[in-house]
Amino acid sequence: MKAIAAFAGLPADHPQSLQDITLPTPVAHGHDLLVRVHAISVNPVDTKIRRSLPATPQETPRVLGWDAAGVVEAVGEQVTLFQPGDRVWYAGAIQRDGSNCEYQLVDERLVGRMPATLDFAAAAALPLTAITAWELLFDRLGLHQGGHHGERLLIVGAAGGVGSILIQLARALTGLQVIATASRPESQAWVRELGAQQVINHQQPLSAGLDALGVAEVDYVISLNQTDRHFEEIVKVLKPQGKLALIDDPEPIDVRLLKRKSLSLHWELMFTRSLYATGDMVAQHQLLQKVADMVDAGRIRSTLAAQLGSINAANLCRAHALLESNAVTGKVVLAGFDD
Repeated sequence: MKAIAAFAGLPADHPQSLQDITLPTPVAHGHDLLVRVHAISVNPVDTKIRRSLPATPQETPRVLGWDAAGVVEAVGEQVTLFQPGDRVWYAGAIQRDGSNCEYQLVDERLVGRMPATLDFAAAAALPLTAITAWELLFDRLGLHQGGHHGERLLIVGAAGGVGSILIQLARALTGLQVIATASRPESQAWVRELGAQQVINHQQPLSAGLDALGVAEVDYVISLNQTDRHFEEIVKVLKPQGKLALIDDPEPIDVRLLKRKSLSLHWELMFTRSLYATGDMVAQHQLLQKVADMVDAGRIRSTLAAQLGSINAANLCRAHALLESNAVTGKVVLAGFDD
């Protein structure tokens, strides 16, 4: 089968950063599905893992990619949730080969039914970010669907992939007032279009932006990037006993600043359930099913923003470079393999 792999931690513009290769087609056993990949999206985790590889090329290729939509080709003997021919979407498990290949093995408990109203490209834009956003809201912050009217959520760095679906889920499933941060006119317009009720520029102090809106403090903050840069301002704008959740890898932050207000800190990694094979791993299957229903009901939309062509090394390098520019709104997608 065709695959795109990294052998060393090279810059995205290096001609050997990602390479087109051929690998044996895997065989499904146990709870695994063998999925024929039709479309993928690219996430910051892809670029981080590529950069983290040794500088010296390794013999074993690393197939990246943790967002896909495709069709089930075969199932393992313990599979009960899907059958061949099913159209599915998923993010998968970071400790296994990713979706930058024609055929991928993925545990059925991490897979959902693909929305019937989306094509493969539009569907591939959502799984990883939807899982992350859902777990941030309901598993990490402990919010309740249908509740929290009169409370405020500030999303820092809201125009990227996670923020784009997080805004939609928060608006659709809770009564929260959603305040988003975005720095460019096009990204500010994007988050408003997705449902943010108010927008501030995170190039300025968060407290100053909120003051301009007449907002003194917020109940919750979800920080999606540059948390270390904004940390003191986040502490300043959170209400006493408020909650902060984050997903990035900040430089060291002084958590002692949280004590005076009794603030709580919650970290989200959507790969935790699959990394540790937790007893509730099937929760990711269940939430992807719910998100698919919401898409098909018109309650939320795909966050596809750019489609860069077919799935090959050259286009993936372009996608990695685009993400590393930190100027992306929504998700970057590739679809189909070259003949």
